[in-house]
Amino acid sequence: MNTDLIVPIIITLIGASTPILIAALGELVVEKSGVLNLGVEGMMLIGAVIAFAVTFTTGNPWLGILLAAVAGAASSMIFAFLTLSLSANQVATGLALTIFGTGFSALFGQAYTGRPIDIFRSVFPEALATHPLWRLVFGHSPLVYFSLFLVFAVWWFLKKTRAGLILRAVGENDLSAHSIGYSVIGVRYAAVAFGGAMAGIAGSCFPLLLTPQWAERLTAGRGWIALALVVFAAWRPFRLLGGAYLFGLVMTIELYTKASGSTGGIPSEFWAALPYLATIAVLVLISLRRSGSSAAPACLGKPFLPTT
Repeated sequence: MNTDLIVPIIITLIGASTPILIAALGELVVEKSGVLNLGVEGMMLIGAVIAFAVTFTTGNPWLGILLAAVAGAASSMIFAFLTLSLSANQVATGLALTIFGTGFSALFGQAYTGRPIDIFRSVFPEALATHPLWRLVFGHSPLVYFSLFLVFAVWWFLKKTRAGLILRAVGENDLSAHSIGYSVIGVRYAAVAFGGAMAGIAGSCFPLLLTPQWAERLTAGRGWIALALVVFAAWRPFRLLGGAYLFGLVMTIELYTKASGSTGGIPSEFWAALPYLATIAVLVLISLRRSGSSAAPACLGKPFLPTT
């Protein structure tokens, strides 16, 4: 393989991994607080359609990303109110949020189906962004650099800050955190809002980074992969980075295999299903070794029921 082929493959791999990584990092923070939000796919779809509509209308991708984050956070508040304030079942509510996001994006996006926008390209000088080798460093969308920064930011927040310690305490033992004066519900509301904002930004990656047009269910189930990836990474940000790029590699293999037409006699549907088959395989391996589950926050998915 020559450089002319390897470099585009690596760039495609990084781009395919970026929305999964951003969404998974947001969900990691949510789950560290003790909340399980299965609505990631729905929030990503809401973010995707808002980002597309705003960018198509204004021509400003930065505004599209910002409003995608706001839309994702706003939709996550529906989940937060039902589960945290009304103690609704988190699994059922998360699934309902995904259904809502799927329906909302399909309805809102009808007017934009098939309409193109410009991809959110590198902000570096064109000489660097298009150089045969330097574009590996400078040729990416700002969303890619944001995802890498977010890995370090989430790690630093959870490990090195007082607020991160409080959030982890709430996720491990909510009653103890409540007894020493911390607002368990308040911390969890903030975590869910952050996760929703990240899901919205992750959704914006699809029209702005990967596919510069709107189509129904544009995220194609990547939110579910992000959820599985959090478990696969044992709730650790840097493992999440490696896992996201591993799944990105699987997706890149699928894309290049289908584009080249060399499917080896294997039906194209198999290659399309390959990322999801990989997700199932990973979850099976985790279940067999039973080490990933021990890293889960102790209060994950459990409603907060204070005794006083």
